[in-house]
Amino acid sequence: MPRIIRVPHTLVLLFGMMVLALVATWVLPQGRFETTRDAKGHELVVPGTYAPVAEPVWLTPVDLFTAVPRALAASADIVFFVLLVGGAISVLRATGMIDAALGRVLNLIGDKPNALIVCGMLLFALVSGAIGVAEEYIPFSAMLIALCLAMRMDAITAMGIMIGGYGIGYGVAALNPFTVLVAQDIAGLAPTSGAWYRWALFVPFVAIGVHHVWAYARRVQADPSKSLMLGVESIHSAPTEFPKLSGRLMLVLAFAIATLVLMSWGIYAKGWYLIELGALFVGLAILSGAVGGLGADGTAKRFVEGAAELAGTAVLIGFARAIALLLEDGQVLHTIVHALAGPLSSLGAELAVIGMLLIQTLISFLIPSGSGQAFVTMPLMAPLSDLIGISRQTAVLAFQMGDGFSNMIVPTNIVLMSILGIAGIPYDRWFRFVWPLMLKLTIAGAIALVVAVLIGYE
Repeated sequence: MPRIIRVPHTLVLLFGMMVLALVATWVLPQGRFETTRDAKGHELVVPGTYAPVAEPVWLTPVDLFTAVPRALAASADIVFFVLLVGGAISVLRATGMIDAALGRVLNLIGDKPNALIVCGMLLFALVSGAIGVAEEYIPFSAMLIALCLAMRMDAITAMGIMIGGYGIGYGVAALNPFTVLVAQDIAGLAPTSGAWYRWALFVPFVAIGVHHVWAYARRVQADPSKSLMLGVESIHSAPTEFPKLSGRLMLVLAFAIATLVLMSWGIYAKGWYLIELGALFVGLAILSGAVGGLGADGTAKRFVEGAAELAGTAVLIGFARAIALLLEDGQVLHTIVHALAGPLSSLGAELAVIGMLLIQTLISFLIPSGSGQAFVTMPLMAPLSDLIGISRQTAVLAFQMGDGFSNMIVPTNIVLMSILGIAGIPYDRWFRFVWPLMLKLTIAGAIALVVAVLIGYE
């Protein structure tokens, strides 16, 4: 009988990547590009200025361990946001509103899981592509999983809908202010220019994601033993009985909907981010607990319990951020970017644009922030595209595809790790599900980029 390969815990995998990052700071030459700041204060890399640093830094094993609390401090906004969302969801669940609302939804689409997959992925992709939503999806995780479980699908199907939609939306976004507009600004392009081609790619790429998720969901429905979650103790369960959506619960539901509407308005109109959004969920928990009959003590107890359940996720976020922190401290991040970007100048336009896509994908493992990646790579890629006969618009598209699609798979993406933590999905199980989708999207992206070169996409 063949030996079963046991995949380590996600925390072990992340720590292993931290060790590799530390070793990289010892063996790679340390160097930096000169940087400048644009009118908005963003730090930009100056192409052609890479040089060894005058004062090399030697990181020690001690830095490996101090990087974790430093990374947690640097990621405090999303860490505490995750804990606050967990507390709010726990309060909502305790009122019975979530189960009651799920029961109502199941009455409408209970026999149409394909409708949930298609509409869900379209919605997540559209919102991500339009306004760059990512962390804001975290509150929806538990509800979507419960809905899928009630339809005889599993947690991976639910996260395939959410994370797949989010990644595809970022990858072919027409308007995303955090990736497309930032990259276009750095590249000297008009905001939203070239949107027609990205809109043309939207439906075909979402269709690739829908097919992948639906094919998996059908296998699980037909034979539950085919689920990648087999053998994993679930932290979620499908409700067997649904409470009636009473007047009191309708009011709690109204509070939840109002919170999401206010959240969307604040993000789009006021530039709200995690602090303001966290405050919204604290308010939602207090109001829901009061109206839902939990009382002050009951609300507090449920809130603390919900936050405690996500403490492990908060730790994973710190370890994920620590990887990039070590590379930055060891002054090798720019070295890696320089080494990856250099070979492109020797390739023809069609091959070079595919190379750009692959390089941006690899860099996403080091710089999971889309806007951060844009500030580091686009000052290099934009002038490089001029030299090799690729439009800057196409270079921006290569960047956003490499960044966007990789959001679904890179373990340094704290949003991904947060959602998987809430879902109770081990990273290795998620990887087995998502890597074929990532491959399909990358191949489709390469084809789309070659077409962009051939048609002179501007």
